[in-house]
Amino acid sequence: MKLNLKRPLAFFDLETTGVNVGADRIVEIAILKAMPDGSELIKTMRINPEMPIPLHSSLIHGIYDEHIANEPTFKTVAAELAEFIGDADLAGYNSNRFDIPVLLEEFLRAGVDLDMTDRKFVDVQNIFHQMEQRTLRAAYRFYCDKDIVNAHSAEADIKATYEVLLAQIERYKDAEFEDKQGQISKPVQNDVDALHVFTNMNKPVDFAGRMVFNENDEEIFNFGKHKGKTVEQVFDIEPSYYAWMKQGDFPLYTKKKLDEIWARWSKKKEANKVKQAQAKPQQQYTKPQQTQEKKDRPAKEVTNDMLEQLKMKFGK
Repeated sequence: MKLNLKRPLAFFDLETTGVNVGADRIVEIAILKAMPDGSELIKTMRINPEMPIPLHSSLIHGIYDEHIANEPTFKTVAAELAEFIGDADLAGYNSNRFDIPVLLEEFLRAGVDLDMTDRKFVDVQNIFHQMEQRTLRAAYRFYCDKDIVNAHSAEADIKATYEVLLAQIERYKDAEFEDKQGQISKPVQNDVDALHVFTNMNKPVDFAGRMVFNENDEEIFNFGKHKGKTVEQVFDIEPSYYAWMKQGDFPLYTKKKLDEIWARWSKKKEANKVKQAQAKPQQQYTKPQQTQEKKDRPAKEVTNDMLEQLKMKFGK
């Protein structure tokens, strides 16, 4: 089966030092770029994370400090990776919540602003969890009737993810799905636009999920004391919340999206000030005029008593 693609779809998988999006680093990346003509390109790299790999992470993916000691840092390969990805849409397993945010963090640290505008994102795990709710190993066995060889190697995992998506499209092409609103559709189609919609049902603003879009396509906070409020509404009532988030331990991409909303909100606020100033009638200052009586009053003659009183007052 061949994917119906309008442009390349880059499947990618990361092995990392941990699961903290803002703090942990990539130690291995594998990208399988499915092309519209059916061909495939693969790029796999080990990365020096510039920090020790915790033992519990090494025990999962099998990559230890000595394996990456002489590998390039992400900063030195960032431009090469961005060029390889190009304008491709992105796909992966749990990629919306983890791999994409981590990758964007690394790009931003390296000074590379990977443009996410108009890209589609296909999270194979979301299809799986919503249709079957299992793990990648179980998904591979369930859909492909195979076991992953070399599991937790980035390249093995991403190849398995690619095969699982193809099997999912074949299996669910006529399957009905009922959402929380009771609407029934056949969402798993051989079309990246349709898969993007189905696997991004929460409509995240920043991938880390700190902000999401509501039903009116307004950005709202998805955590903390302001959860459920629009970001602009919070800026109106507590503008210091912006500074708190900028100084806090939030992912760089979350802060980037926050900056965009702040700039838009500030522009609206300034425009409202100008509009109010223009609507307010201008009051001209007029110098109070002296009464004719004061003008015509003759000046008093200075007397010796007046001079004596001044000497006593000022000590002279």
